This record gives sequence, C-alpha cells and structure tokens, in this order.
Amino acid sequence: MGDVLAAQRAAFTAELPVSLAIRADRLKRAKAMIQTHAGRFCDALCDDFGHRSRDQSMLTDIAGSIAPIDHALRHMARWARPERRAVPFPLGLLGARARVEFQPKGVVGVIAPWNFPVNLVMGPVAGAFAAGNRVMVKTSEFTPAVAALFEEVAPSYYDQDELAFVSGGPEVGQAFAALPFDHLLFTGATGIGRHILRAAADNLTPVTLELGGKSPAIIGAGADLRQAGERIALGKMLNAGQICLAPDYVLTPVACEAAVIASLKTAAAAMYPTLLANPDYTAIVNDRRHRRLTDWLADARAKGARIEIVNPAGEDIAASNSRKMPLHIVSEVTDDMVLMQEEIFGPVLPVVRYDGIDDAIARINRGPRPLGLYHFGRDAAERRRVLDRTVSGGVTLDDVVFHVSVEDLPFGGIGASGTGAYHGRDGFRTFSHARAVFRQSRLDVAGLAGLKPPYGTRLRRTLARQIGVREPSA
Repeated sequence: MGDVLAAQRAAFTAELPVSLAIRADRLKRAKAMIQTHAGRFCDALCDDFGHRSRDQSMLTDIAGSIAPIDHALRHMARWARPERRAVPFPLGLLGARARVEFQPKGVVGVIAPWNFPVNLVMGPVAGAFAAGNRVMVKTSEFTPAVAALFEEVAPSYYDQDELAFVSGGPEVGQAFAALPFDHLLFTGATGIGRHILRAAADNLTPVTLELGGKSPAIIGAGADLRQAGERIALGKMLNAGQICLAPDYVLTPVACEAAVIASLKTAAAAMYPTLLANPDYTAIVNDRRHRRLTDWLADARAKGARIEIVNPAGEDIAASNSRKMPLHIVSEVTDDMVLMQEEIFGPVLPVVRYDGIDDAIARINRGPRPLGLYHFGRDAAERRRVLDRTVSGGVTLDDVVFHVSVEDLPFGGIGASGTGAYHGRDGFRTFSHARAVFRQSRLDVAGLAGLKPPYGTRLRRTLARQIGVREPSA
C-alpha cells in the first residue's frame, strides 16, 4: 500500500497543474466503469448480502454512483474558478488584489462501508477526481464480492497511480488509515471512526468522518399520519434498514401513538406483502449483525417493551434459512434498552411517546448529535423551534433520508455522527486546498503606511484608523 501511495503521489506531482480536461476524463471513465458493469455489481451485491433487491441496487448503488459523477462534470469548471476576496483599505485602492485558488491536495484515501459498497466508493471518488486528486480505496471485508469486482475491473479503466483498490480485514484497514494521505474519508461506525482519527493523527492527515447515530423522526402538530407512516416505513425498510440515515426511532405525541403504529404497519404491509420470496426486500448482511438485532430485541422484550412484527403473509421466518428480517415496531421503550442506546442499523423501529414538542427536543438533545433529523407536521412555529433548538448533520422535512440525494447539499454529520462534509461543491472543497493568493501593489505600501522602521507619526495615524481611536501618542 505504501508503494502505491508513493507512486500516486509522484504521478500527481509530475502532472501538476491538473487540468479540467484531465479531471473530466477521469470522471467519464468512472461513469463508464459503473455503467458497463452495472449488472455484475448488482449480482455481487446480492451475493454479499445473501439477497439484495436488484432494483434497489440499481437505484441506490448504480444510479446513486452516476449522479455525483454527472453533477461534478456539469459544475466542476465553476467550482474550480478562483474566488476574489476583499482587500482592506487602502491596499485595494492602491492596486493590491486577493483571491483563493482551489488546488488539489494530492492522494485521497477512501475507507468504504459495506451497506452501499458501490455508491459509497464512487461518490467520494467523484469529488476527489473533480478536485484533481488521485485516489486509493479500502473496500469493506463484509462485501468481498463487490471488493473483488472493483479490483478486477478498475485496471481496465485506470492506471494504479490514478485509482487503486485495496481489500482485507481490520489489520489492513488499520494500516491503510495510518498511511500519510493528503486527505482521508471514512464512512462507517462511530466507534471505528475514533480509531481512524487516532491512526491518522500521527501523519496530521486531514480526515472526513461520515458516521451514523440515532436519527429521530418527529411526528409533529398537524402531521398527515398516513403519509408520515408510509415515508418513515419506506426509509426504514430500504436496504432492510441498513442505512446510516434510516430513521432510528419515532417520536410521537401520546395521543397519536396508536395511529402512528397502525400507519407504519399498513405502509410496511403494502410495500412488502411477503418477505421470504420477495425480490424487493433485502436481507441482513451477515449472521453476526442478524444475531445482534435479535439480541437487542430480546433485551427490549425482557425490559418490558411491546414488539409488533409486521409479517403480512404469516411466513415462518424463523424456520427459513434466510437472514430476511421483518419490520419490528417496538413500543413501551425505556432508555436502558440497548436499542435506545445504539444505532440500530436494521428493520427495528422504536416508537417513543413525548408530551409537548419541548419534551421531544429535550430527548434528542440528551443524546449524541444525530446524522439526520426528520420532522413531519404543519405547524410552522413548531418546525422552526425544532430546527433552532436541535443540532444534526442534516434535516429532511416531511420525509426521511432524501436530503442525501440532493447533490448540491453538503452531506455530513456533527460530533458523534461525523466531521466534515462532501457531495457536490462541498465535496470539491473538502478534497481541495483553498490557497490564499495576495498580489501586492507596485507602490511602496509599507512606506506609505509607516510600516517600516523607524516608526513615527505615519504609523500612529495608520494604527488610529485601524483601531478606531484618536491618534496614539508617541
């Protein structure tokens, strides 16, 4: 890995400056790679998950990879333009100029997760290429078929000193994070993110962390409960809930709880009338994660929770050889339950009662800051209060998850849900160095302002203007 990094950095330096034409060519090759092998990537995703909806894979991982590439191709030239900045008086009047130029950093490392292992590779790659960088990617050990396919097809489109893929387990990931990249982006769990930061610290590598957290969905005043239930169920059951932005729990007024649960059940049953043979419904990625979810449900049940399983066809899920898991709606939850302390990352949805919007806001603020926050309702004042009184990575109003699909919005977390952002222009800037460039006037500005020793009256007059006081005495 060190040799690949050295080769990429040498090639990057030799190529400077990286023209827009070169960047566009790399982006077009990325698009061609995903388009040409779309079907094979979908097959690999299905192999890795045990079953994964092909249509969903086409939507989230294939179309979801093409979108950031196309967006970068359309807007990259505008993003790359130098920005003129204001120069203080009297420097500007005397002919001085200031600007910011966006310069590629060099070699960007990307550590990708398993839940969307194509999209969450190609999105960062698009931003890094648009900014003029070279890229090394560490794929997830939990999706080995996708990782192997990337390693097979990428050399047909890229030299290794442009884009390289690395696979392996935790030891490889730890060594990868410790490489002296010019920027490192990690997508994954909060606990692992802490290790990534420590590994990168020795090299002072700038790091973007895209983590997760317990993203709440608030049923607010005047919410359309049928619509809210449908949209929350859709976001929760997409990829079987294995999404960093999936609604992690629902906050509902006490009086609406029964209706909210009924709406969720109706919506889930309509979208997935069967589960085991349903090609649209994805399995839990591996036995360990399936067991974790069932253990958390057992913990909640033992502590007094009420659990409703949405299994419309009455299928014998337990007797099947499948890791498909129905939606479990959990009520009567308490804070000591594990599923109210950890990010769930599966089709398990706690429903939590609240008494007044300030109670809901207080509950959210007691926990780590979430990656996403969702509010349903028609009370503008309440909505404004939720936005003003909470802090989250992003927000979708009257739906869930969708803010991530807007390429022109920054995507990122805050605190335990991440640091930094990418997507679109914000990704371009994340992977660029904003270099300040100042051009001095031909006039003797230092002399005119009295900045050259021996100091005297002229300097004191300059200082008086800057400080905003009467002329200082000698």
